[in-house]
Amino acid sequence: MTRVDANRVRLEVCVDSPAGVAAAIKGGANRLELCAALVVGGLTPSRGLMALAAASGRPAYAMIRPRPGDFVYGPADLDVMGDDIDTVRALGLPGVVLGASLPSGELDAAALSILVDRAGGLGMTLHRAIDLTPDPIEALDIAIELGFERVLTSGGARTAVEGAETIAELVDHAQGRISIMAGSGVTPDNAVDLIRQTGVAEVHASCGMAPAVVDQHLLHFGFVQPGARETDAATVMWLAAAIRDIEADQWP
Repeated sequence: MTRVDANRVRLEVCVDSPAGVAAAIKGGANRLELCAALVVGGLTPSRGLMALAAASGRPAYAMIRPRPGDFVYGPADLDVMGDDIDTVRALGLPGVVLGASLPSGELDAAALSILVDRAGGLGMTLHRAIDLTPDPIEALDIAIELGFERVLTSGGARTAVEGAETIAELVDHAQGRISIMAGSGVTPDNAVDLIRQTGVAEVHASCGMAPAVVDQHLLHFGFVQPGARETDAATVMWLAAAIRDIEADQWP
């Protein structure tokens, strides 16, 4: 097991609505990841949601992803992403979540350099584009060289629990130069073991629950999507409490 300082373990909750912002804050999230459309993995949030989060006083990083699908971006995509980064800065949010890939799955260092330059002065998280790379250690080195402060990863697996071994390798390779944040499938039931096994200082979760009632009429017309979930304050609170209860000095 990897030893970590429990006092440094932070919880980031991804949200895509005003209600989600309120639930994450009520539950005790240390930081928010602002998105639209979490059902497709998260897209760039609206200006209004960014403004709401900025006024909340809780740190919030905005996802910069202009469309669903892959992370292979052309010049028009990068122009839109750059303008969205400008909006994040103008609204006073502290950071952005970025990623860009080559068709091979490797990080697109050239595209990322353009986005990083545009984001100068903002905090930066590299998102799970790293999980598509053939060599995550090489990708981590690129992220460090570009100046990212953290990487969100499931260790190249469907969930962070399945990719825990690779996440631990990334933590060891990082040597404190960049934070490794474990995400995908993180729950109150598995977070403590995941933190102990990997040594991550941050975890990322949606803390989502299926709505109690799904309007079948809206579903029929495609105005809601199957699998959509809503941020649940109680789940955030449970996960935050589980992280706080870790006693690092008693681990073997």
